[in-house]
Amino acid sequence: MANDTPDADERSGAGDADGAGCDADLSDRLSIPDDAEPEEAAAIVAAIAAHLQDRDRTLAAAAAAAAAAAAEDGWDGDRWTFAGRTAALRGRSARVPDGAPRDAWTAAGRSDRF
Repeated sequence: MANDTPDADERSGAGDADGAGCDADLSDRLSIPDDAEPEEAAAIVAAIAAHLQDRDRTLAAAAAAAAAAAAEDGWDGDRWTFAGRTAALRGRSARVPDGAPRDAWTAAGRSDRF
């Protein structure tokens, strides 16, 4: 089996901050002691697998949150569009509040309050 002593890069914490490049040399950096019992080896493998799954879930959740934040186009453009339509139909301008519903039918039903 491989040596259990970390090299200089591992001691200094060098490497990718997000851990993306860690999987490539994972087998080089991890080892199971030669005198490990089968139960100990299984426990080590299970702990590593659990850690990697947790990391993958965390990265996936962060990516999903970033995608959701990027997809959120905001209400500002739609709000100005709705205000323009209200002004064209009613003949008066109205300030559409930030808390106005984004659903077109619901907002139209409440347009008399703007």
